[in-house]
Amino acid sequence: MRLPLLFILIVFKVRGHEVESSSKFPLVISTWPFLEAVISGWTAINAGLSSVDAVVEGCSTCEVLRCDGTVGPGGSPDENSESTMDALIMNGATMEVGAVGAMRYVKDGIKAARLVMLYTEHTMLVGDQASAFAISMGLPGPSNLSSTESMEKWTKWREDQCQPNFRKNVLPTNSCGPYNRKEDVNVGDETCLVEDVYGSIVMKSSHVDFYNHDTISMAIFDKSGHIAVGTSTNGASFKIPGRVGDGPIAGSSAYADDEVGACGASGDGDIMMRFLPCYQVVESMRLGMEPKLAAKDAISRIAKKYPNFVGALFAVNKNGTHAGACYGWTFQYSVRSPGMDDVEVVTVYP
Repeated sequence: MRLPLLFILIVFKVRGHEVESSSKFPLVISTWPFLEAVISGWTAINAGLSSVDAVVEGCSTCEVLRCDGTVGPGGSPDENSESTMDALIMNGATMEVGAVGAMRYVKDGIKAARLVMLYTEHTMLVGDQASAFAISMGLPGPSNLSSTESMEKWTKWREDQCQPNFRKNVLPTNSCGPYNRKEDVNVGDETCLVEDVYGSIVMKSSHVDFYNHDTISMAIFDKSGHIAVGTSTNGASFKIPGRVGDGPIAGSSAYADDEVGACGASGDGDIMMRFLPCYQVVESMRLGMEPKLAAKDAISRIAKKYPNFVGALFAVNKNGTHAGACYGWTFQYSVRSPGMDDVEVVTVYP
């Protein structure tokens, strides 16, 4: 659950806010007011851990606390009542990435992602094979990732005829299935009207909100300015089993390059991953765009095609200047740098 504001030392309320730190590094930035996660990352980087290991510490804290019910085990259930994990870690110095998607039975998503990066030449492992790999590399499991809260949430959803859900172009439309495709739907055919496509977008985005689409996305700069980013999420509530969101997709949920800066994102991952917004942000900053404009540009590209999506991101350049942009909701991100006495929370309005 997100912490009460009384724990927050300073809250900035901004529109297109941009901040430059006087003493830049180390620097920790995270989506949302996940204060304990930022404190863990800050403590780790100041204790001499690498930026990669510090990100793991920060994201792991959110997994344990089940931040907002959408990070870590025991959160968002899928259609079958299971909770699964998506996570990513990226080293901005080497561009190495480790990720896991739709991972069952293992609660430590970000640690599993780091194992993929350290002990394989792959970028991502998914499903039960990701679980088996993580356990073989020493993580605890197999574990039941459900909780009393997630099962209660799933039971109520079933009682509500499994609405809303992520199905489209299927029959029956208002029950728990089993589902069959509508025979008259043919993607790309002229009979698939623009109005129908727009209607499906509206339906898809209407049940995306704070409580089923939060992701922790964290960036940490060490004292030398080396960057790592990481993400962790248990994904969208009542997702179709097997769904992998943008959390483990490098360039979508997060991206880092020591030569430029970093980005982290949260929101409707099924839409956002089609645009790789964090890659777009970093490349825009590489071309000289300030973080504020780079963030707004990446968000506006998505909104132009999907006017009902909700999403947000933060951008930070190699000089420590950071900014945020959002669409469809009010966004907050958390920051800690040497010039601060505690974690500060920046509020960005759509």
